[in-house]
Amino acid sequence: MKERKRREDGISRGVYVLPNLITSCSLFAGFYSIAATYTGQFEKAAMAIIAAVVLDGLDGRIARMTQTTTKFGVEYDSLVDVVACGVAPAFLVYGWALSRFGRWGWLAAFLYLICGALRLARFNVQVNTVERGKFNGLPIPAAATFVASMILLFYYLGGSGSYKHVAVLLSIYVLAFLMVSTVGYDSFKDLEPLRRRPFNTLVVFIFLALLLVAEPQVMIFLFSSVYIVSGPVGELVRALRGRRRQEITDESEKTAHGNDADGEDPREARGEGKG
Repeated sequence: MKERKRREDGISRGVYVLPNLITSCSLFAGFYSIAATYTGQFEKAAMAIIAAVVLDGLDGRIARMTQTTTKFGVEYDSLVDVVACGVAPAFLVYGWALSRFGRWGWLAAFLYLICGALRLARFNVQVNTVERGKFNGLPIPAAATFVASMILLFYYLGGSGSYKHVAVLLSIYVLAFLMVSTVGYDSFKDLEPLRRRPFNTLVVFIFLALLLVAEPQVMIFLFSSVYIVSGPVGELVRALRGRRRQEITDESEKTAHGNDADGEDPREARGEGKG
């Protein structure tokens, strides 16, 4: 039993270097973002967060493709996410905009951080119970991507220095709420790049890649915004479909009861039954 436990934890037999090295690079990017924010280099800090998110998705993908997933890697990845996608974006958005709002500003930044940490803890607990291909609540890398892309778009449009707008404050509160909510989001983990796909799928991916290369600041912000909105919209659509199906079921039951009444024996309807 002890030997089996040692094999499961993945430590006694060593760790896989490649996926954990990529995870470490994600941690470095998160730390660099914090350092850049401290010196007022908000644009560089936002770019570092985007790099951290890309590396975060890459390490898990490589681990699954090479079948090198371990419990150690999962736990290490979550700890890195707290720093790279939690602390770094919270510190960045606070220094860039939220500090001008006083108490409401640092509360928003801390709420983002703690909701992100709670989201990661819940994910680790529910990893085997949540529907396959779905996330329960907004993933913290998606929230971090939105924060970073918002700042990159600001500088792309000619902004400079810090920024103050109530929309930024409200968006951070919304992100925090969505992370700890039960709103369902697609995980895209079922996408298999080595699997055969229709020809049109390749064309779509090439077109999106060209747009991303041509206008990265705009497209990253657009993609992250659409993904964030897709969760609540999907929940609304599912609720409307469920309500519609319930109405159809109720209508069918009423029709069935009506047919039973129409097919009743006239003598029984008049009380002239047997005996």
